[in-house]
Amino acid sequence: MSAGNALRREDVSTPWHAGLTHRHWRILWGAYLGWIFDGYEAVALVYALGPALKTVLTPEQAQTPAFYVGLAIGITLLGWGIGGMLGGIAADYIGRKRMMMLSILGYASFTGLTAFADTFLHLAILRFITGLAIGSEWSTGIALVAETWPNRARPKGCGLLQSGFGGGAVLAAIVWAILAATNPLGPESWRIMFALGALPAFVCLYLRRALEESEQWMLALKEQRWAATAEDAQSDRIHKTAQRPFTLAEIFREPESRRRVLLATAMSFATTVGWWAVSSWLPAYTEGLAKAAGEPANVWGPRMGIIYNVGAITAYVGSGFLADAIGRRAFLFLTYVGCIATSLLAYLWTGSLVAFMLIAFLNGAFTLGFSFSWMAIYLVELFTPAVRATAASFVFNGARLIAWIFPIIAGQIVTSFGGVARAALIMSSVYVIGLVVPWFMPETTGKPLPE
Repeated sequence: MSAGNALRREDVSTPWHAGLTHRHWRILWGAYLGWIFDGYEAVALVYALGPALKTVLTPEQAQTPAFYVGLAIGITLLGWGIGGMLGGIAADYIGRKRMMMLSILGYASFTGLTAFADTFLHLAILRFITGLAIGSEWSTGIALVAETWPNRARPKGCGLLQSGFGGGAVLAAIVWAILAATNPLGPESWRIMFALGALPAFVCLYLRRALEESEQWMLALKEQRWAATAEDAQSDRIHKTAQRPFTLAEIFREPESRRRVLLATAMSFATTVGWWAVSSWLPAYTEGLAKAAGEPANVWGPRMGIIYNVGAITAYVGSGFLADAIGRRAFLFLTYVGCIATSLLAYLWTGSLVAFMLIAFLNGAFTLGFSFSWMAIYLVELFTPAVRATAASFVFNGARLIAWIFPIIAGQIVTSFGGVARAALIMSSVYVIGLVVPWFMPETTGKPLPE
């Protein structure tokens, strides 16, 4: 019996959580805390950016606010992409735990400093540096959980970890709703949103004591196993050498690992552009619907944000179960079909706001939940521990090095055509990539993690 078939048989007869210890849950919780505040920070930018620009833009700049919204988001994405690339590589050299602590401390510090920005230039610089730190946290947390959890439970654990982003997003939506209702600092209340983002610095105190380093990663380094995939390790080329290859070069060295990286990055590109250039406009679009319906301002936007992110959390938690049930490739295909369908439905909607909340829930489930959780579940199954963080960070963050320009393009489309809906509908076509690419990727369902 093959290892994959044995694992499938065990899955049928054994509860997925059997064998999980306090250590497993402690590692998941530590990584989850870091990802919660990543979600908070990313969504805080979406909500607070409009009010922030009203206070930091010059009168001349304020004539084209949509452009500066796109520019600020694009600059954050650019920093996220660069930081993620560097942080993922570093995690494969200095360890997952140490890199995670450095990342959390960095983005907590610079998110807090964003509260003191008084010009767009200051805001943009702080957004870029914050992006540098945020980008490196995800791949380290995913690699640590994947390498410490048993194979049977790993997809569920990675899905649960990914739900931290949705939890942080809901937290940001709740905080913003409270600030919008109370308006404690008047037009400067947006600064509180970023000031609260400094709180994750305290998480580092917990991580320092609670987390343990990945034994699988340490063993791979000790045994000098440098190949990027199990298939590459079996090739005729010599990989077991005392001189370690540069991890970023290693993931492109052999045909199989190179193919996996490029195809996965194409899907990551679709996910990233789809969220930042399409879904990030939903709060503004919701407020437009509310205004047309004669509803008060700053009520339905935050409300939609909470419901949208509840949908995302629901999908995050269920993603590991669904991906195991129908297989990785079918899960990917279904995800992008849902992204297209719910985006079209959302931005063509002109009816009841109550019904629109259901659409927002479904859109959050697909465009933020399923479309990001596949990277947490699937990427770790494609690569070995010596390069796992590097490969995951390249796919997750490398796409941002291309995608960062699209929020700016979307902002220009909004300015030119005078409406959010048309820009969002144009940009949502990027999801078509996800309908094709999955069928060229390997099926890893039921297989043990490569070592």
